[in-house]
Amino acid sequence: MNHWLSLRFDFKAMASPCSIQMDGQDEPAMRHAAEQAIAEVQRIEHKFSRYRPDSIVSRINQSAAQGAIEVDEETAGLLDFAHSLWHLSGGLFDITSGVLRRAWDFRAARLPEPEALQALLARVGWDKVERNGATIRLLQPDMELDFGGFGKEYAADRAAAVLQRHGIHHALVNLGGDLHALGPRALPELADSAWQIEIQHPRPDDAADGRTALGILPLHQGGLATSGDYERFFIHDGKRYCHVLDPRTGWPVTHWQSVSVLAANTTTAGALTTIAMLKEAAALDWLAGQNVRYLAVRHDGQMHRTSVA
Repeated sequence: MNHWLSLRFDFKAMASPCSIQMDGQDEPAMRHAAEQAIAEVQRIEHKFSRYRPDSIVSRINQSAAQGAIEVDEETAGLLDFAHSLWHLSGGLFDITSGVLRRAWDFRAARLPEPEALQALLARVGWDKVERNGATIRLLQPDMELDFGGFGKEYAADRAAAVLQRHGIHHALVNLGGDLHALGPRALPELADSAWQIEIQHPRPDDAADGRTALGILPLHQGGLATSGDYERFFIHDGKRYCHVLDPRTGWPVTHWQSVSVLAANTTTAGALTTIAMLKEAAALDWLAGQNVRYLAVRHDGQMHRTSVA
């Protein structure tokens, strides 16, 4: 019988540092499974990145206000998911809202011109997307789809599925902080214990004890994702402006510093964190209705969490 060992594979994808860690007894099989899982992440990035001119998302965007584009089953499934999130969030989760980034220059720390923002808002709206069977058409010129709201999370789930298909049952996929745990730890000294996930402190400079971590969340199985106002932001006249934009106004949300959600899979967890950020003060009541665990930090630093998180 082979001894138990833990392997970690680091790589970069979707402009993020990523890793796969797994416990097992067959090192060659573990390495092969990791290679296949990483290849799956790369496949998804190539297929759905709006930064690649040959991606399906770019082809759809380039055809805005022109003819319909036929999509495959996988893409259609993600579009169905986006449609359900739009309804679930009352229109707040909208994959056409990525176009608003054109008005916001976070590197220059400059507020948008009101006229430019209003012009872009006219191109935002899932109700301006026409779907007919396996085809999709953006009805307004210069409209865009952006799968960034769930792309990494979907890739994490797909990578975990590849690992499982190759006989791996104890692993943690981490794509830039979007995580999927495929079963608990399996090393003898850690058998059946959860993966211990460190949640980044959204304001480490303000922490009384200087902590860079907000806390540790145990993850046995399923997904964990975090959204926050610290990932891309700038300060202007003492006010923080972050990259999470309300598709109704084009302006950043302000109520939460960060929201972490644990759910059955990473795609769901990531979508719920984003919607919670967009829900602002109504987020906790809304999350309670989703029957998930969460850890949230309000704009004033007050922490809220489910009792079992």
